[in-house]
Amino acid sequence: MPPSPDEKPRRQLKLGAVLLGVGGPGQHRAWLDPSIPADASVDVRWYIDRAREAEAAGFDHVFIVDSQFITPDSPNHYLSRLEPLTLLSAIAVHTEHIGLVGTLTTSYNEPFNVARRLASLDHISGGRAGWNVVTSGDAGTAGNYSRDAHFDYATRYGRALEHVRVVQGLWDSYEPGALPRDRDREVFLDPTKLHALQHVGEHFSVVGPLNLERTPQGQPVIFQAGDSEEGRDLGAEIADAVFTHAQTLEQAVAFRTELRRRAAEKGRDPENVLIVPGIHVVIADTDEEARARQDAALGARSFEKALAELGRPFGWHDFSQYDLDAPFPSVAAAGELSFRTQAEAITRQAEHHGWTLRQVVEHQLASGRSPFVGSPLTVANEIQRWFDGGGLDGINVTVNAPAEFARFTGQVLPILRERGVVRREYESSTLRGNLGLPIPPNRYVPA
Repeated sequence: MPPSPDEKPRRQLKLGAVLLGVGGPGQHRAWLDPSIPADASVDVRWYIDRAREAEAAGFDHVFIVDSQFITPDSPNHYLSRLEPLTLLSAIAVHTEHIGLVGTLTTSYNEPFNVARRLASLDHISGGRAGWNVVTSGDAGTAGNYSRDAHFDYATRYGRALEHVRVVQGLWDSYEPGALPRDRDREVFLDPTKLHALQHVGEHFSVVGPLNLERTPQGQPVIFQAGDSEEGRDLGAEIADAVFTHAQTLEQAVAFRTELRRRAAEKGRDPENVLIVPGIHVVIADTDEEARARQDAALGARSFEKALAELGRPFGWHDFSQYDLDAPFPSVAAAGELSFRTQAEAITRQAEHHGWTLRQVVEHQLASGRSPFVGSPLTVANEIQRWFDGGGLDGINVTVNAPAEFARFTGQVLPILRERGVVRREYESSTLRGNLGLPIPPNRYVPA
């Protein structure tokens, strides 16, 4: 029965699928699974099949992560993967409902180009595009874009805010009705409804207008990920949804509460800022079997690869040069232009516990332990506990092996759907509509 006009609709869990092909950070052996093609990360058919499975299960979006700098120690999926918007455009013509979210950096892209590419994806998909805004954590990316050094944090995030605002301004170039395409009157364009942006700022100068009309959902949905002080502030300012990670419900509640508070302080409706953490699920017939499977997977992770991956937040610092059983080296400064917040957190934890380098790596290996492990009922209960407890508005589920994903969609989701936590069918033709987000008003149309 639908809610009465005076009754607030029940909050429902949003669902995202992160397509990681042959394995992201810590997934050292994922590619050995015979059900995953060894070239899955560049196999468009693999992505299309996973996206269609997610759509059949009612997921809101698929999410394509990206970065543009690698070393031989990068995770397998990072070593060779398709460019996000090219890939999502291919997925778009093989799906009908599911949202298509791709990562694009504001540090090494121009706003006009980003605005046009994302608006094109939104038109191609009928209103299903989303932009994961990042500032690039891998400092080495600078060398691929004719720069001697990566931007510092203040510059990265100042540039990101201006970049997004320019893109949003370009997306508003055409008012509704600007292209009547009236053959009888021989009127294609109403020039009074086409607007040049004429932006001149600290980082960008963009004249406009964008040579593409407004998209089916008004503007693509903006996602953002970043746990630094600057990252949280940017998310509160511009994001429709924020990607994050949390080990406990208490951590998740604290993050969501803070982001919503920051958004409110900026004059935004905090209900329109969704918090969507990434989760890893391990499902078996019993809780004991699921825990044993997780233990086996963690035990099979490579110490040597984890030692190498530890270098990434520190600007790919080489930790192999140190004595494993000596105190953790004081190299936090190496992460100043990279994943600074993560590097500082690792260093603080090592200093607090007096850990050696070996103990830090062992902790990193064990940190992959997920709270979403057990029978289908146990996993469903835990997801609902986090949702009802105010820790999240949605989840991003990592997808590698098809059978594991099928177990989640076929055994966990039906429980949540029966309880009304997850919707039974798509409610809108756009990503924005399915996420319950309002269409941004065009700035040139009076309220």
